[in-house]
Amino acid sequence: MTQKLLIINPGSTSTKVALFENQTQVIKKSISHDPTTLKQFKRMIDQYDFRKQAILDFIHEAGYDVKQLTAVVGRGGLLKPLASGTYRVNETMISDLRNAIRGEHASNLGALIADAIAKPLSIPAFIVDPVVVDEMHDLARYTGMKEIERVSTFHALNQKAVAKRAAKDLGKPYESLNLIIAHLGGGISVGSHEQGKVIDVNNALDGDGPMSPERSGSVPLGPLYKMCFSGQYTLEDIKRKNYGEGGMVAYLGTNDGMEIMKRIQSGDPLATKIHEVMCYQISKEIGAASTVLKGQVDAIILTGGFAYNKLTTDLITSRVSFIAPVHIYPGEDEMLALAEGALRVLNQQEEVKVYA
Repeated sequence: MTQKLLIINPGSTSTKVALFENQTQVIKKSISHDPTTLKQFKRMIDQYDFRKQAILDFIHEAGYDVKQLTAVVGRGGLLKPLASGTYRVNETMISDLRNAIRGEHASNLGALIADAIAKPLSIPAFIVDPVVVDEMHDLARYTGMKEIERVSTFHALNQKAVAKRAAKDLGKPYESLNLIIAHLGGGISVGSHEQGKVIDVNNALDGDGPMSPERSGSVPLGPLYKMCFSGQYTLEDIKRKNYGEGGMVAYLGTNDGMEIMKRIQSGDPLATKIHEVMCYQISKEIGAASTVLKGQVDAIILTGGFAYNKLTTDLITSRVSFIAPVHIYPGEDEMLALAEGALRVLNQQEEVKVYA
């Protein structure tokens, strides 16, 4: 039976939409949203109608009849911590996303829009491996402040999909391997995968780990809390320095990887330095992850958009290849990963999970 799926993946300034027939992508579009338009919305949930209409317009322009769909799959958002897998969208999930119980993020809109399209058609809406997948072991949760606990927030969808792909290429079950996977995108997460579970990972959203194109990563607390109480910055100012205006964009004025690489190729010393700093910090995080796995690492995987760039992967590989062989899976393939998650449930290869 051919399963026909609509895939919805909202990002900060775009919404990726695709139509799949089984594992074959038949139509795909990245709908760009004018940042000026997005700034008119105070909260992420306020973008709901705007983005939903853009998706419906895309389907109409593609000449596709939504009545043919088997299911709609949305990118999972900032929900309560949950186990890896495919979840059917339910009222509890919708309520938590609308109320942003774990914070504001574009991915929160994925399940909401998927449900809105699926419900009139009487077909299921799913999410797959949202960013809050939590398999961390107890030791990883502690910090040096008893009021603050480390939480699992990372690029779970891509990390899990790439882990399974790499395991297949290595000829071994994912559940038998120890992998370190570094997702290199607008945010950067480095996960320690021990026999099928991500037992430790930096919080890529909330200022933990290496800096990225648009996020600060970990910074010394002393200078930070002095900034916070200096009277020069609001809470929103500090948030933006951590997320959106931190990392490479803070130094270079852009988070565009292609533009940064062009600057490096033209001999820009600052772009060269800051790119090297990011790669240095990523390498340190990979080194730390190797201690979580007690040095028993089968492979290091570099994935995400920046993994397309040989200079980036070469700089990291030069520092970490002594730990384990480095394999490169560029890009995110999130649309395929979302489709595959739904197909495993629809084809009864995996049980659908319930969000509660």
